[in-house]
Amino acid sequence: MNPDNTASKSTKKDMFEGVDFYQIDDLLTEEHKLVRSSVRDFVKKEISPYIEDWAQNAHFPYEIVKKFGDVGAFGPQIPSEYGGGGLDYISYGLIMQEIERGDSGMRSTASVQGSLVMYPIYKFGSEEQKHKFLPKLASGEMLGCFGLTEPDHGSNPSGMTTNFKDMGDHYLLNGAKMWISNSPKADIAVVWAKNEEGRIHGLIVERGMEGFSTPETHNKWSLRASCTGELVFDNVKVPKENLLPGKSGLGAPMMCLDSARYGIAWGTLGAAMDCYDSARRYAMERIQFDKPIGSFQLVQKKLAEMLSEITKAQLLVWRLGKMMDEGKATTAHISLAKRNNVAMALDIAREARQIHGGMGITGEYSLMRHMMNLESVVTYEGTHDIHLLILGHEITGIPAFK
Repeated sequence: MNPDNTASKSTKKDMFEGVDFYQIDDLLTEEHKLVRSSVRDFVKKEISPYIEDWAQNAHFPYEIVKKFGDVGAFGPQIPSEYGGGGLDYISYGLIMQEIERGDSGMRSTASVQGSLVMYPIYKFGSEEQKHKFLPKLASGEMLGCFGLTEPDHGSNPSGMTTNFKDMGDHYLLNGAKMWISNSPKADIAVVWAKNEEGRIHGLIVERGMEGFSTPETHNKWSLRASCTGELVFDNVKVPKENLLPGKSGLGAPMMCLDSARYGIAWGTLGAAMDCYDSARRYAMERIQFDKPIGSFQLVQKKLAEMLSEITKAQLLVWRLGKMMDEGKATTAHISLAKRNNVAMALDIAREARQIHGGMGITGEYSLMRHMMNLESVVTYEGTHDIHLLILGHEITGIPAFK
């Protein structure tokens, strides 16, 4: 497929204006609304006209990386001295919301870069590492990925077998990671591996290092506009200055996942809004039995329940955003929001598809694409069930997954 945007452009205009039944905009600052508006305009111009073709053709539009950098979608919560936006967590959430309204795969590209690559370098990296990598990642000059999940270790990352040995003047890295967003196109990978004592550390692995390869994962039914692949390390020599010195242990990658899960809680809200907005419009336009289907009780029930769930989710992430900014949000707080909002969005995508009838399965509407994407989002960065167990542990003090 021709990656040039002009090659295939949908004729369907993006009419989305937002969903705000409880006047939640009153809780936002003018800066929040300006950030949201600029990203919404970006999505309408750079993603909405092309996304159905990208998804149908399983095409990752690499040119979007630089455009994300230009609009400030990479690391908006990272301080400006390192190239980030220096924004608060509600701004970050609103950016993820608007991008995922366009497509979950596009949001994955942005949130992996910001929360799983830039965040650990900012939080655990040396000053040299921060200045070397963060500005280029923020601008979109470089694309990064995050290597934690392994073929045999998904929900239990502590069982990882990827390892590195101290060879004196460098580390020797061996192992493999799987289901890695951005990996086929990534310039760097933040990789989590065990040292000879079994302690987990983060290392920055750079494209071109001998023995480092990134095979692409094909035949996906979900996140088709996002590139997914593996990370394979066959005696890769990693310079010692590429070890993240600030923190070791499983808690380090888990902190990164907290930041990314927070973004997902906001992002899936955007997907839900898009499905609801499409269903509301379609219900008023589609005539059956001589009147709009929106006049029937069962359709009104679906729409009312969608709006109710979206409104609750909006209040949830707004409060979580305030807690993030105040340093009060815990892993359990973030788990609740991620689990709730992904499940909510998936239910709304399914209900909205039903309102659209047979048209709902076509690429003329976003519903099936959102639905398939959300089947990945409900699994990655902590499955729906694992997040229930995180909350169960918080409630009872008993870890059910050990």
